[in-house]
Amino acid sequence: MLQIRKVTQMSMVWFVALATLAGTTHAQGWKQTREFEAAEAIQAAAIDAQFVYAINNTQVAKYDRSSGQRLALSSGEAKHLNSGFAWEGKLYCAHSNYPLMPEKSEIKVLDVQSMELTTYKDFGDYGGSLTWCVREDDVWWCHFAKYAELNSKSFLVKFDSDWKEINRWTLPPGLIAQLGQYSLSGGLWHDGMLLATGHDDPIVFHLRLPKSGQVLELVGTEPAPITGQGFAIDRQSNELVGINRAKRLVVFAKR
Repeated sequence: MLQIRKVTQMSMVWFVALATLAGTTHAQGWKQTREFEAAEAIQAAAIDAQFVYAINNTQVAKYDRSSGQRLALSSGEAKHLNSGFAWEGKLYCAHSNYPLMPEKSEIKVLDVQSMELTTYKDFGDYGGSLTWCVREDDVWWCHFAKYAELNSKSFLVKFDSDWKEINRWTLPPGLIAQLGQYSLSGGLWHDGMLLATGHDDPIVFHLRLPKSGQVLELVGTEPAPITGQGFAIDRQSNELVGINRAKRLVVFAKR
């Protein structure tokens, strides 16, 4: 079995700094349970009751949950897929035209039987590049990223079922400082907490909505054997499912 890369010294410095900033850590973090090779493990991993999905810029690959055997590849146009979220038998993928300007974002939906990828929601130019989207508590949560000197303008939006914007929040300054030139690449709600990942560090950030104001609160961090990017939580095993981008692996981990 291939070895997941060790946390770099710089990543550990960041982890300690974030822990000090947030005041809460999960020292044990996520421990790897298994892995399998997936050439498409570049942008994200996702999972549903039947399959595991590896996502690159332009395609989604469907894999057998147990054996890790690739079963099918998606068809349909895509330029920059960022993450995937399984909901009601389909896979919803954040998509953008990054790095082109003006920024255009969509949610692509994958029919997991036909493997056809089509547009579900077109945001047009919403002020950033959509990096992840999830459905939770009958609303949609969508993160629009900005990069380089503009990454402090990244924001999370809460939409109702009719895609009317309910509220939006920016990222806390301490988190922005740790993301460098990048923004949040993955996110989801789990046990009442917003879990998020950056672009390439083996860290899961714990965030929550503020009681007042429009800035998310960073409340904790934990190490994880993934290299950032989009991830998922398997509802059957409660495992984190992510990727090792450098080694093209889908990685499973458990607390």
